[in-house]
This record gives sequence, structure tokens and C-alpha cells, in this order.
Amino acid sequence: MSQPIIGVMGPGEGATEVEKQAAYQLGRLIAEAGWILLTGGRNCGVMDAASRGAKRGGGLTVGILPSNDRHQLSEAIDIPILTGMGSARNNINVLSSQVVVACGMGAGTASEVALAIKAGKPVILLHVSSASQLFFQSLGKERVFVAADEAAAIALIYQILSHPYNPSGH
Repeated sequence: MSQPIIGVMGPGEGATEVEKQAAYQLGRLIAEAGWILLTGGRNCGVMDAASRGAKRGGGLTVGILPSNDRHQLSEAIDIPILTGMGSARNNINVLSSQVVVACGMGAGTASEVALAIKAGKPVILLHVSSASQLFFQSLGKERVFVAADEAAAIALIYQILSHPYNPSGH
């Protein structure tokens, strides 16, 4: 069986220091758990911080880039996937992840959370406003979880992976 792929999504240029620090810790903990980290692959914000954390933890990182070149590639990405798709690559991010963690919120992250909910993927919200939590929980029901911190997010990932959910019933 292949290693689980955990997607960490969040703001790029608009990420706060708190979100970047949380993403770094989350990436490190994901790597230490033996999971593969998937991000948007760019060299800024949550995606860069999570990737650097995963490398610190000895993990494997995959970056799904919006462009068709490596210009904005994070140095912490092992496997870059160049899409040339812009924001449409968000669907690849969520469909390729077994669990999606949103660390912070912005328009791109909101689209990824919505796509994950539509695809029946489990979503964990970390450092997301209570208004956003209520909104996404109303859409995703039992598939949207809120984590108080990075350790709680990792505990939720373990729980989700040990009890897979199949929305199609097969």
C-alpha cells in the first residue's frame, strides 16, 4: 500500500507569521509520521513553510505548481508537478490528497476547501476564522474538522486514515 498523501493548503504571499510557523510544524509532523506532503509548491507562504518543515522532518514533498516553469518553485520540493493550469491546479491538489489541511484562509485556499468538500475528501481547518469554520462545516458536515493546533491536526489525520470514508458507498 502506498504512503498517504496529506495536502497542506493555505495563503501564499498573504500568509501570516502564525500561519507560516504552524505550516512548518505541520509539515515536520507529517514527515515524521511517514506521510507524503503535497502543497501548491511555490516558494512563499504556507506551501513553502510546510515543505521546509517536511524536509526538516526527513519527508518527501510534492508541489503542484500553477505555472509551466520552475521560477517560483520552493527549494524544499522534491517532486515538482508543473501544470500551466493556474488556479485550476487546485483540483489536482485536493484530488491527489487523502486528507486536506487548510492552514489559514484566502481565496485560493477557500476554493481548495470547497473542491475537497465536493469531492468527499476530509478537510481539517487550522488557524481559520470561526465564520469560515461554520461556513465550511455547514457545507461539509461530518467531513470538515477543526484543529486547535498542529498536534491536534495530526491526531485527526491519524483518526481519518484509520477510518476511511467512502462517499459513494462502495
